[in-house]
Amino acid sequence: MENKTKAETFIGFAMRAGKFRIGANAVQTLKRAELMIVCSTASENTKKQAISQANKFHCPIIESIIPLENLTHRENSKVMAITDKSLTKAILQNMETDFIARN
Repeated sequence: MENKTKAETFIGFAMRAGKFRIGANAVQTLKRAELMIVCSTASENTKKQAISQANKFHCPIIESIIPLENLTHRENSKVMAITDKSLTKAILQNMETDFIARN
């Protein structure tokens, strides 16, 4: 059994609840988001797009040191949006060392 941080657990809760979108194109179709997560292995262009989307939604953006593929179990995941306010708050409060605040 692998040890997950609290933030990873809350991201898993968001996924089980359906309160997320994965992928740059999927994120662009959202009308609102509470948190943007970008993978540290994403290209600079993808990171710029994620920052632009975060500014559009007026939400925080964090960079994941852990590859998003490992968190989401989906190949080539580089950008993720969380749409639930309470889960976003919990993730931000428990970021620890696996996530870096951006902006």
